[in-house]
Amino acid sequence: MKPTLLVLAAGMGSRYGGLKQLDGLGPNGETIMDYSVFDAVRGGFGKLVFVIRESFEKDFREKILKKYENIIPAEVVFQELNKLPEDFVLPEERIKPWGTNHAVLMGKNVIKEPFAVINADDFYGKESFGILAGFLKSIENDRNIYAMVGYRVGNTLSESGAVARGICSADEDGCLTSVVERTYIIRDTDGKIKYKDENDNLVEINENTPVSMNMWGFTPEYFDYSGKQFVDFLTKNIDNPKSEFYIPSVVNQLIVNGQIKVKVLDTPSRWFGVTYAEDRASVVSKIKDLIDKGEYPDKLF
Repeated sequence: MKPTLLVLAAGMGSRYGGLKQLDGLGPNGETIMDYSVFDAVRGGFGKLVFVIRESFEKDFREKILKKYENIIPAEVVFQELNKLPEDFVLPEERIKPWGTNHAVLMGKNVIKEPFAVINADDFYGKESFGILAGFLKSIENDRNIYAMVGYRVGNTLSESGAVARGICSADEDGCLTSVVERTYIIRDTDGKIKYKDENDNLVEINENTPVSMNMWGFTPEYFDYSGKQFVDFLTKNIDNPKSEFYIPSVVNQLIVNGQIKVKVLDTPSRWFGVTYAEDRASVVSKIKDLIDKGEYPDKLF
């Protein structure tokens, strides 16, 4: 059975302004998602599930899903603030989405096979999809063995400013031991990569340090673990309007509990994305370069 790709596309992109998931960046109006789908198909994925908001379903179906009709099965599920477990009521002041792992939970009823999770607005690169699909096929009959594609931090920086990344540590077997979120990582004027620690000191890290770009591989019992942790999260945080239920938090807790192992899969792919509006021209240029090198056709679909 081929694995499924779960695409998180419900965010609005506040720093960028507007629905960046629908922004055409390729030469024929291709979105970053289109390149992810193209790479997923050739990497070995067999189905797509998009997590979106109902408010832009019509646009999404017309501008995105129509392209894939004869290429790969695709469906949508909806992430809405009021999709909460029984016994929980949405606070009136809540505006912010519940976070990436809440979005993952929306796929529970339609995904019964090993699956990958990605962000809609990140360009992950063809090698990463092939590596992750190969891993997911190898664990089809297993439980509690997951994966995170670990990008080399030097391959993930923005030319327009500092970025936030989850810096990863692994044991001697290549399994994840922790993900520490660093909200300010930049290539300094001396060419070295540094992050700000808790005291605002700049700490140098190696170019090849693995970071999480929210590209994960799971088997379906992850939904059950997530559901239980979401109840705990809401019990503690439902009245905090800024609290979010993130994938790394869930994964970290499962690792600490000894319930799972997460392989860190190294990838040579260069990540890029539109973190800032100023990144757009650079992304357009990078896509053109990849087309010129023959890695992608001029027209994807």
